[in-house]
Amino acid sequence: MAATTSEAPDIAAVEERGFAERTLSSMRSRNFRLFFIGQTVSNSGNWLTMVALTLLVLHRTGSGVMVGVLSACQYGPILLLAPWAGVIVDRTSKRKLLLATQILEMGQSFTLAALAFMHHAPLWAFFITAVAGGCMLAFDNTVRRTFVNEMVPQEDVPNAVTLYSAIVNISRIIGPAIAGVLVVTVGYGWCFTLDAISYLTVLVALWMMRPAELRPIAPAPREKGQVRAGVKYLRSVPELWITFATLLIVGTLSYNFSVVFPLFVEKGLHGSDSAYTFVYVGFSAGSLVGAFLVARRSNITVPTVAAGAALFGAALTLFAFAPSVAAAIGIATIVGVGSVYYMTATTALAQLRTEPHMIGRVLALQAVLMIGTTPVGAPILGLISDTIGPRAPVFVGAIGALGAAVFAMFMYRRTMGVEGRVPPRTAEAAA
Repeated sequence: MAATTSEAPDIAAVEERGFAERTLSSMRSRNFRLFFIGQTVSNSGNWLTMVALTLLVLHRTGSGVMVGVLSACQYGPILLLAPWAGVIVDRTSKRKLLLATQILEMGQSFTLAALAFMHHAPLWAFFITAVAGGCMLAFDNTVRRTFVNEMVPQEDVPNAVTLYSAIVNISRIIGPAIAGVLVVTVGYGWCFTLDAISYLTVLVALWMMRPAELRPIAPAPREKGQVRAGVKYLRSVPELWITFATLLIVGTLSYNFSVVFPLFVEKGLHGSDSAYTFVYVGFSAGSLVGAFLVARRSNITVPTVAAGAALFGAALTLFAFAPSVAAAIGIATIVGVGSVYYMTATTALAQLRTEPHMIGRVLALQAVLMIGTTPVGAPILGLISDTIGPRAPVFVGAIGALGAAVFAMFMYRRTMGVEGRVPPRTAEAAA
């Protein structure tokens, strides 16, 4: 039976709420409202930088492999550092750690801006700066997601997790749209500058929070083997290891949008920078819908995750056959719904089925599988694009997502018992 915590939400009570209250229940908490505003602005800046930096490298090199190498630089450090970052997050004040990571990431954005304003700055300098940002992201990604638990009452945690995903996807609409305008008008440097300035909003929001209204988890004691303990714990909870195994497949083959999308649009459909940003905005709009669909659910199980993976894989299959930029924008919306429905359900299940003292380590391991696999998948997909064609990586991603859905349901029915169902996570079950 899945591990649960003693403060599980009352599913029946949650289901009795109205539509708006179910969808936005965590917004009742002042600290979470501040977090939502600050992260929406800051994440918009992050996506602005991601799109601008990808286009900068693609235009200077014309190589899919080099775009993949950039993604490896941005996310590779997570593969190495995230497990230890999870241990540190479990031991540390999350609000203070988040303040530190945001200040350091603001410095990274100002560095990118300085490089972009230089005349022919060496490409390796952008890659080195991307690696530095990846090191910070290893800590920042984990602490942001675990901090969500502390800002709302226990019964609102599933909703807060999915609204956090909404933050990311609102940002993915705003950031790429701004990038599309700035890149073709004032250049890359101003993209990175605007991102750096956006961090001020999240720093002010964190400063304005009321620490007394937080629900901090007791710090984990300092012990040897805490990373191994996190892996051992993950393997002991069937719902976690099944969904994390699917995440290994999807993260490596299907979730490399920063590589696949620009190559597909600009080389496969012969679109412009603006076309790429429009496709990304369409994808992000669908992602926002997917996040809110999960936000309305009061119980997340492995079949929920498998359904998201199946929808994601089917949408990627359609996307690979898109005949034009206009069609790609429409289909990208469906891809967005499926991708975020899958990823948000995976994160929400991890939050719900993990004991509080393990949450940092479990979410750090999730980050390894979700983002840290990029150094493996991104260069491979870039090479496939260069050698076979820009549609081929999309097909590879579709096969990966569909295969992950089949694997999840097979292992779930084999492992979890009668008719493949898990009892809902209630206080009585936890007891």
